[in-house]
Amino acid sequence: MSGRRLVFLLIFLVCAALLATAFYMEYVMLLEPCPLCWLQRMAVMAVGAVALLAALHGPRGWGGRVYGFLLAFFSVLGVALAARQLWLQSLPEEQVPACGPSVDYLLEVLPLREVLSIAMRGTGDCAEVVWRFLGLSIPGWTAIFFVALALLGLAILFGAFRPRASQ
Repeated sequence: MSGRRLVFLLIFLVCAALLATAFYMEYVMLLEPCPLCWLQRMAVMAVGAVALLAALHGPRGWGGRVYGFLLAFFSVLGVALAARQLWLQSLPEEQVPACGPSVDYLLEVLPLREVLSIAMRGTGDCAEVVWRFLGLSIPGWTAIFFVALALLGLAILFGAFRPRASQ
């Protein structure tokens, strides 16, 4: 297995572990995900899907760079979503937006475009810190993950992990 292919496989496995952790937190720890949490999950899914496709495809040359770009793109989206939630969490209580209905309810009664708009703005639910590890909330940890993946995607885009020429 080439170095680049192995990197893509490892990225996919990390994304799968992150999603498993998110589902554990939701269904075992009973932490209700806010709209921004849902969007961050979708970004993790997008990064994982790109990484899995790249690992299966085993691209050479510019193909690997395309996958690197897609990894960086979806990771930067994830960073933006996590940063938005971290900003909401840093607001004084009187400036926090009102809490809204669950994402499941929103999807039942509103068109997808409106649900996405509400989710991007965030709600009071997004500002609530319900779990911390080493002083960071969930979006803090996802921001770190997404920054690392964005850097890795850019490294792949600009030629890191290229297959070596045979000697």
